[in-house]
Amino acid sequence: MTYLIIGLILFLATHSARIFAEEGRAQLIAERGLLKYKIAYSIVSVIGLVLIVWGYGLARYDPVYIWFPPIWTKHLAALLTLPAFILLVATYAPPSKIKALVGHPMAAGVKLWALSHLIANGTLADVLLFGSFLVWSIAAFSSARRRDRAQGVAPVQGKLLNDGIVLVAGGVLWFIFARHLHAMLFGIAPFG
Repeated sequence: MTYLIIGLILFLATHSARIFAEEGRAQLIAERGLLKYKIAYSIVSVIGLVLIVWGYGLARYDPVYIWFPPIWTKHLAALLTLPAFILLVATYAPPSKIKALVGHPMAAGVKLWALSHLIANGTLADVLLFGSFLVWSIAAFSSARRRDRAQGVAPVQGKLLNDGIVLVAGGVLWFIFARHLHAMLFGIAPFG
């Protein structure tokens, strides 16, 4: 569990700079330069992610059960991850009405992903992993929306065609991941 916790601290701390230390982040970029900041940010994030994956994998060998979720929660989780994938695609796709409506689709997608996995899994490692990401995504979404309001940022209204692309691409990615990659990567088949 130690590796999981250290990984979560490293990964979420780097991704929380804009939430809790916007001025410190700006000062560090001004002093060291954007490129050096991004390199350090990336290195710490990758180390954190590796530790999360490793620690979570180790925790699965000796699980500490907090609750035993009913089987229907696994089906609900599979369905909730569909809009999470759509929001993920909306983050990187050309401007869409979905992105304009949500404002920060990555944080919203992480919220759905974390919530869906939290309700469908009942071990201590699951609570630590998905609970941490849920709390972080709520804080990140709230902080980003507050920052937008303070800076007068208005969402770019996208084209309806881009929404179609986002919906189709998100649905296809979700299907491929749920049907094939999830079992291969994590040993659990959402539809199996």
